[in-house]
Amino acid sequence: MSEQTPKPDTTHFGFRDVPKGEKRKLVGEVFSSVAGNYDLMNDLMSLGIHRVWKRYFTATAQVRRGDRVLDLAGGTGDIAALLRDRVGDRGTIVLGDINREMLRVGRDRMTDQGLISGFEYVQCNAESLPFPDASFDLVTIAFGLRNVTDKDAALREMLRVLKVGGQARVLEFSEVKADWFKPIYDFHSFNVLPKLGKLFANDSESYRYLAESIRKHPPQDELKQMMVEAGFARVDYKNLNAGICAIHTGYKV
Repeated sequence: MSEQTPKPDTTHFGFRDVPKGEKRKLVGEVFSSVAGNYDLMNDLMSLGIHRVWKRYFTATAQVRRGDRVLDLAGGTGDIAALLRDRVGDRGTIVLGDINREMLRVGRDRMTDQGLISGFEYVQCNAESLPFPDASFDLVTIAFGLRNVTDKDAALREMLRVLKVGGQARVLEFSEVKADWFKPIYDFHSFNVLPKLGKLFANDSESYRYLAESIRKHPPQDELKQMMVEAGFARVDYKNLNAGICAIHTGYKV
């Protein structure tokens, strides 16, 4: 990537370099700000296509009835709700999120939809998960990995809590591959999106950070290599909509 690598004691917060210890607080403020309008945020960032991506992401996951699933950055409940029928009445889905406000909004939404049994809610940091080894058959994280300070640590933790034969899946905005589309996408991200955030949520800065965080996230092949180095086997990815979004998959063997 063309951007400069941050110093060892700093990390990226959008296009800014900040102390590593400060990023979690800053990201927390962003997501506390957008928690009540999270669906709107994703609609604005993806032009509504995120709903299709999530359905494909869950429909193609390796999961069976009775499985135990961990959905990280899952405070909104979108992924968990889509996986509920697949794990059945004997299965369990744990929604883990570092942000208490996001977790509260998601739990309230799930309750309003009558989705109560078979769900657990845990406030946790993806870099240090409070679960025993080999606890889950499937671990997912959708639109959350790019906000983690130490992505390598999070990937290692995802592998640790997986059972042998289990699958990890990452759904994330990624690097657009179609050259003709890049300037259009950049214009939407940096010129249109903050204005829409201001108009609909009275919050342009959070939306600007979210657009910047996509550009700082490791592109497809780099994230694939990170998963390999974390210990995952059979790592692969699939681009969606010209690489606006990508699904990375790995297994514990």
